[in-house]
Amino acid sequence: MKVAVVGATGMVGEVMLKVLAERNFPITELIPVASERSVGKTITYKGNDYSVVGLETAVSMKPEIALFSAGGDTSVEWAPKFAEAGTTVVDNSSAWRMDPTKKLVVPEINANVLTKEDKIIANPNCSTIQLVMALNPLHEKYNMKRVVVSTYQSVSGTGVKAVRQLENEIAGVEGEMAYPYPIGRNALPHCDVFLDNGYTKEEMKLAREPQKIMGDRTFSISATAVRIPTAGGHSESVNVEFENDFDLADVRQLLSNTPGVIVQDDLENNSYPMPIYAHDKDEVFVGRIRRDETQPNTLNMWIVADNLRKGAATNTIQIAEYLVENNLV
Repeated sequence: MKVAVVGATGMVGEVMLKVLAERNFPITELIPVASERSVGKTITYKGNDYSVVGLETAVSMKPEIALFSAGGDTSVEWAPKFAEAGTTVVDNSSAWRMDPTKKLVVPEINANVLTKEDKIIANPNCSTIQLVMALNPLHEKYNMKRVVVSTYQSVSGTGVKAVRQLENEIAGVEGEMAYPYPIGRNALPHCDVFLDNGYTKEEMKLAREPQKIMGDRTFSISATAVRIPTAGGHSESVNVEFENDFDLADVRQLLSNTPGVIVQDDLENNSYPMPIYAHDKDEVFVGRIRRDETQPNTLNMWIVADNLRKGAATNTIQIAEYLVENNLV
């Protein structure tokens, strides 16, 4: 199994390599790929050194799988070139997510939609992944009508430049700004760019992607996305209105039985999901589960996950694992 990691020197790329090693993905030849300025650099994987190659070289090497995390422009230009060479691409950018000809996959929910013909597969937005992991089992049982979500997203979701900005501000050092304002001691209601409807692209991803993943447009989602000064881990305050009533004990049991979800909801011991706890873990943590007392059949919950792992690298690799296990590559 020849595997290319495109964007191998970036934040998500580095986590991809870590997760591939941890999960012992069946790689016979690793091809680390990055931009021209990184070509020739050395990366270490499982104790062996590999030279970073450029995109053109990687395509010519015809890997079975290419895991992309190099930005939308790179994906638009290069994913089709890999696909034409027979490579199956799993892309972590937003480039292909809402393309009606491409599958948008969270393996625990809809991996069964994948076929051998799918040569470009989209990995959802990090905030979307943790949201649908909790919503999907509840929707199947209680039938969602409307979801209101507010996110509290870490700077690592923006990238290394934003992490550096936060570190500089904490250290009192002047430096390059990833955001239009300071992020330390602040909260920016501004994730991605603003659109004509007044929402950001991040908020519209949260509104649209879950419907595609879950194969259902009967429910609606309204989102507000906020960047906060945490280094890693995204949190979400979620309010869900259902068609049918629910029992809180049943909700907790249902979520506890969902693969990839951990219920952390023991208020007597101050146990609830936090980014500091989710760090470097692949699970999605759900807590503060309670009934909305202002209207019927409505639930509040708090969802936290490591955005670089389940929100990006791990989900991408789980898709690749499914492809291998089901002989789709």
